[in-house]
Amino acid sequence: MHRTAIAAALAAILLAAGPAAAQQRTLTVGVQTPPSALDPHYHNTTNNNMALRHIFEALFEVGPDAKLQPSLAESLRNIDATTWEVRLRPGVRFHDGTPLEAEDVAYTFARVPTVPNSPALFTPQVRTISAIEIKDPLTVVIRTREPNPLLHFDLAGPAILSRKVHGPSPSTSDFTSGKLAIGTGPYRLVEYRHNERLELARNEDHWAPPEPWDRVVFRYIPQPGSRAAALLAGEVDLIDYVPVQDVARFERDTARFALFKVDSLTYVYLFPDSMRDASPFVADKQGRPLERNPLADRRVREALSLAIPRQAIAERLYSGLASPADQFAAPSAEHRLPGLPPLPHDPARARALLAEAGYKDGFRLTVHGPNGFFPSDDNLLQALAQAFTRIGVETQVEALPPATLFTRATNREFSLFMTYFSSAFAINGMRQVVMTRDPQLGHGPFNRQRYSNPAVDEPAKEALATMDAERREALVHQAARALLEDKGVLPVIFLKNTWAGRRDRVLYRPDAYNRTSALLAQPVD
Repeated sequence: MHRTAIAAALAAILLAAGPAAAQQRTLTVGVQTPPSALDPHYHNTTNNNMALRHIFEALFEVGPDAKLQPSLAESLRNIDATTWEVRLRPGVRFHDGTPLEAEDVAYTFARVPTVPNSPALFTPQVRTISAIEIKDPLTVVIRTREPNPLLHFDLAGPAILSRKVHGPSPSTSDFTSGKLAIGTGPYRLVEYRHNERLELARNEDHWAPPEPWDRVVFRYIPQPGSRAAALLAGEVDLIDYVPVQDVARFERDTARFALFKVDSLTYVYLFPDSMRDASPFVADKQGRPLERNPLADRRVREALSLAIPRQAIAERLYSGLASPADQFAAPSAEHRLPGLPPLPHDPARARALLAEAGYKDGFRLTVHGPNGFFPSDDNLLQALAQAFTRIGVETQVEALPPATLFTRATNREFSLFMTYFSSAFAINGMRQVVMTRDPQLGHGPFNRQRYSNPAVDEPAKEALATMDAERREALVHQAARALLEDKGVLPVIFLKNTWAGRRDRVLYRPDAYNRTSALLAQPVD
């Protein structure tokens, strides 16, 4: 009822505006993956964050160039190793007129670890905060229990809510219904239809200069061909995740279309179930349960890695819109391991390792992954399955909608699954994905296979509390080498991000984090 009322009110306003409505600028975007909810703290994933940053805002934002920008906070000052002062922007109001106050920061950070049924919380971003003091209505002092060299970027994570607007126990369902989808952002919610569309109207009272679009419509079109067809037909102005097979077509038609490309901070990886004695989707060649989990053997994990033809996948499947991954960190990530050779492709060595581990005849495996999460993800799954089958690991594929995949992965239902991670910091992938899961410390919220390796944990934990950049880099390298050696995750490819738009309608600033946002789009005129 709330959604319908808002839509009706907007329609009445447009009708009353008469000819002026024709002058309104509307941006329509064909997007691959919808948000799983409109609660900005429910699911820390690119798809949720890029949609909800139109409605809600954090203290700081990370720009498309991966650099930090002020948002609700004007400044951050490091007083000492564990004390930080945040100065809030004056005059900021939520969409209902409620002013932003310093107490809202404390309220927000207290809520972050408590959101129920979350597939991935923002807990790592608030993990070190031990106290928040209100110095004055626009000044917050944050105290951490240990030095945190990433705090300035952590504060770009959780969107700030209002203790007055959102109340003591805001539910995710009330955000998704629209009842509590009230932020400080440059756009207001008009309508949300799950898996179909998100419609926004410009917030005329926003603290920043007005956005150029009066109205923004995100249409969720998971099928790549349908997304490209919508752009070709003029039904949308911009699409993300341009299908690999359609890139050349858009490049040829330069009179009508423009492509916007950037090297990304995104890396695709496989996560094996290496910590359990039995795993649900492995069996012998006759389909009988195995007495022991082969993925718990490092030699088997290395064999799977050796089976992957990364260079061929990047060149043939992705037509150059990807590159072979050499480690668990993006090519431009801070403190990635330097000078590594390509990860080898050696099927003969892979078969020898399987035999050495006691699987001379191989075994059966099902690999799970998303369908409609990143370009050609289902085709990549098939390519990986074929590569594993060639070394004797008879592999089937199950591609799932992203929401289903991550819910089941969080419940630890898979033996091997594929996903991606994006970060400008090598240490961030480790603390989020592979450090031993610890909700109290905020480590491992994406560690869905419960991987645990002290050789990774110990240097990574020290790095997260080391302010000296040189020492921190050495510790990150130590943890990264241990992870690579153990094959705790199997890096596959680095993605390149590509958008396509109507040349007469929109200019887009491509984003290294692969975010599709009206805030990065400008009208041509």
